[in-house]
Amino acid sequence: MMIDRNGVGLHIEVSGPDDAPTIMFAHSLGTNLHLWDAVLPLLQGPLRIIRYDSRGHGQSDVPEGPYTMGQLVSDAEAICDALKVKDSLFVGLSVGGMVAQGLAVKRPDLIRAMVLSNTAAKIGTAQMWQERIAAVKAQGLSSMADTIMQRWFARDFYGTPTMAKWLDMLMEVPQKGYVATCAAIAGTDFYTPTSGLRIPTLGIAGGQDGATPPDLVRETVDLIPGSQFSLMWRSGHLPCAEDPAGFANRLNQFIKDTGHLNI
Repeated sequence: MMIDRNGVGLHIEVSGPDDAPTIMFAHSLGTNLHLWDAVLPLLQGPLRIIRYDSRGHGQSDVPEGPYTMGQLVSDAEAICDALKVKDSLFVGLSVGGMVAQGLAVKRPDLIRAMVLSNTAAKIGTAQMWQERIAAVKAQGLSSMADTIMQRWFARDFYGTPTMAKWLDMLMEVPQKGYVATCAAIAGTDFYTPTSGLRIPTLGIAGGQDGATPPDLVRETVDLIPGSQFSLMWRSGHLPCAEDPAGFANRLNQFIKDTGHLNI
C-alpha cells in the first residue's frame, strides 16, 4: 500500500492482526523494506508488523533532494498516524536507527521501546558524506558498490553467492535517492536529544561492521539510561541479513523483556 505525505508516496507493507502489538521496521541506506524478510518468520507473535521503503528507496517516491533527517522522521510519523500506531516497538538499522531516535524524541506516544541496530546518534562527518555524494554523482553508485559491500559485510560473508542479493538491492536504489539520503545523514547529530530519552532500548552491533563500528553503537545506546547492548561478533553492518536467526533471537528476547508481547 501507499501513503501520501505532502505529495510523496511512501510504500508500506503491513502484516499481522490489526489489534496486535505493533513493531515498525526502518531499513538502512541502500536497501529497502525487504532487508527484514528473513527475520520476520522467526519472530514470536502475534504481532502487527509494519515495514516501509524510505523516500528515495524501494517502491517509495524519489523526490528531489537533498533530504533532511526531519523529513525522514516526519515520513515515519505520517505512516504511524495513518495506520493509527501507538506505543510501538521501533526497529531501525543505520539511517533507520537515526529515524527511530528522532521519532522517539518528537513523538513519544508512538514509540514505547526501540532497537537501534548498527546506527549512532551521529554517523561519520559532514565532509565524509559530501565526498561520497560527490563521488556517486561523478562516477555513479556502481563505482562504489564493492567498497560498500566490504563495509557492510563480514569477511566470511563478503564475496559469497548470497551477497549477490544485497548487491542487487543496492544497485536498484535510485542514485538521486541515495545521495539525497546521504545528505540527511550528513546533517544529523542526535547526541543531545537522544541523551534525553528514557525508553527501553536495545543496541545491536556487528563485530565486523565497517560503517558503524561496535564502539560507536555502544556510545549511542549508553546515552539512554538502562539500555542494553548486544554484539554479533561474526556480522557486519547488516546482521539481520547475515544472521537472521541470531538477530531474531535478540529481538524476541527484547520483546519479552519489555513486555511488548505477553508471552
